[in-house]
Amino acid sequence: MNAALMGYGAAVLDGLDDAARRTVADELTALEGVVVADAVLRSALSDTSIARGQRRAVLTEILEPKISPAATRIAAYAAFSSSAQDVPASISEGAHRARTYAKDGAIEEPPLSVLAARNRVAGYAAAVLEDQPVSTLEGVEDELFAWSIAVENSNELRRVLTNRDLTGIARALIVTELLGDKVHPVTARLAAYAVLGGRPRDLLGTLGWLVDRVAEERGWRVARVRTAREIDPESRERLTSSLHSLVGSPVELEVAADEALLGGVLVEVGDLRVDATIRGRLDALRDHLTSDRPMERSFDTSIANQGAG
Repeated sequence: MNAALMGYGAAVLDGLDDAARRTVADELTALEGVVVADAVLRSALSDTSIARGQRRAVLTEILEPKISPAATRIAAYAAFSSSAQDVPASISEGAHRARTYAKDGAIEEPPLSVLAARNRVAGYAAAVLEDQPVSTLEGVEDELFAWSIAVENSNELRRVLTNRDLTGIARALIVTELLGDKVHPVTARLAAYAVLGGRPRDLLGTLGWLVDRVAEERGWRVARVRTAREIDPESRERLTSSLHSLVGSPVELEVAADEALLGGVLVEVGDLRVDATIRGRLDALRDHLTSDRPMERSFDTSIANQGAG
């Protein structure tokens, strides 16, 4: 079972009408059949030497001209969110979930362990946040935090939202009605699915954890770039595109000039650091020459070099 894919698929399918859901179900079912029948494709998708991000990118490129964007997103995330050997099974799970949505519309999420339920909520959040700008994420983070405090401080609200005598769908609708147009639509969607996809007894924990996830996502969207000289628009565009491919989400550049770097660029996105500067290479060479052990390469400068001008 791929809990993250459950949430991701739910987010994609929630945004479609009945006809589009049927189309996605048919397309994913057809893809499922192709994967089962084609040993070469199945072997390629299960190749452990291919990083999951690369699997997602390649599958997206292959499927985009052939099936709908929604079906492509779900299939590509199935390849991304599972271990290599489980990719065919995850694609089958995605197809089954799409067929259920096409038949029944909104569905009641089955109970999962605390960790699995949080992964399901994380998958939902990943799909909802994918194309949101950084400015939106900051506001969503603040609104989710305020909502979590409101739930924590109200015994009555907490009792209603954790009442297992009510269906998850009913409890999620209560959240949607309470928040209404008071918050950003993304905030309302995430808060509602925390109730539907999470465990009732873990609601406060899920909300707090979701706030942290949004904050982490926001951190990964801001690329802090230091460069020895100004980056021209074309190089900036190439760098943004490369980082988008690396991170998997739109990236906002914050560029600052630093003559001490001598040349090249230094990029920091979240906890990822890519040093393609002359100063960085000189320092690495110095460390190598003064060390008794071989220099360790912990990064690949090919991406940053594309934006070095």
